Order: sequence, then structure tokens, then C-alpha cells
Amino acid sequence: MLGEGIIKGMAETARNFLGSYVNDERLTTVPYPEERIPLAENVRQFPFLVYDTADWQKGLRCVACQICEKECPPKCIYIVKSKDKKPDYMGKAQFYPATFDIDISVCMSCQICVEVCPFDSIKMDKEFELSNHDRFGSLLFDKSKLARSNEYYHHIRPTEAAEVDARLAVEKAKAEAKAKADLEAKAKAAASPKPAPPAPAAAIAA
Repeated sequence: MLGEGIIKGMAETARNFLGSYVNDERLTTVPYPEERIPLAENVRQFPFLVYDTADWQKGLRCVACQICEKECPPKCIYIVKSKDKKPDYMGKAQFYPATFDIDISVCMSCQICVEVCPFDSIKMDKEFELSNHDRFGSLLFDKSKLARSNEYYHHIRPTEAAEVDARLAVEKAKAEAKAKADLEAKAKAAASPKPAPPAPAAAIAA
């Protein structure tokens, strides 16, 4: 029938148009902030730093490698590496960020910092209500404002956080096994009898 496709298309358009007014699942306007639409797990806004212990200063995963700072397109990350080292959450001596700042007013939420981080120390938050009257001072986040616990990470991104924890657990187990093997090898070498020193030349001549 001539024009059948046009009629079907118009009928589908009308169904979608009218459905957006009567179907509760398709109503997109809510009286914010009294009501809020649940955010999907993969929603991303601005970065935060993950820490693993009760003390955020001791538990930060960041080792100040500065890869995120170099790769950041808008150059909103500023890091100063410490001159000394301290044990990280796995007990390994590491550098740490003496300064870690992110200018949220410049950040474009591209997530490149997350993608390039080799230590899973920086992740994307869901928080978006950051409006205030001080555009510059209040939107320059230092590491105390950026630090979030691993529990918080699990709360906002349970699937991703569980995958990261599993991967870090495997890496930690490998590191512990290697350290144990090295200690056993050293102990075995120390316990093995040493060869007798060669006799002096004069004694051989006699």
C-alpha cells in the first residue's frame, strides 16, 4: 500500500509522544532536589583519591608517579612528589604526594587520569553538587578533600571496586610469595657449608 511506511512511522511517533506523558517510567522531569533519579554505577563526575587504611594520609594508594598530571588534557592536576619514602598500604616503601591538587573548575571529567593510573589510586566520583559562590578557592581540591576511603569506593561503584580489590589481592599475594621465596633462598645459602679455604702456598711446597 502506498504510504504505508509513512503511516506506520507517524503512528510510532504519536505513540512515543503520548507515552512520554502517561508512562511513569518515561517521565523524565522530577521535582529536584526533593526527588532524585538514582545515578547509574558508571556515572562519572570528578576524580578522587582512594585510601585503604583508617588514616587517609597513611593509606593513600598514590605514589606520586605524576602520570595523571602529565596526561591530563586540561592540565588541572598538580602534584609534588615527596623527597622521602614511607610504607604504603602493602608495607612497601614508596614515595607519596606531598601536594596533590585538582582544579575542579577546569576538570573536564574525561577519566584519562583513571585510565593511566597503574596503582588504581584515582577514581571518578558521582558527586556533582559542587556549586558555590567562590569559583576559584572552593573548587581547588587538595588531597585532604580528594581522599575517599575504599569503603566509599565500594559504595558508589561496587562492581568496579570488587574487581580492583581482587586484582590488588592477587598482586599482593604474588609480592608476598616472592618475598618469602627470597628469604628462604637467603636462609638456605647462609646455612649451607662453606668450602674450605685453599691451603697456603708454603704448606703445599713443604
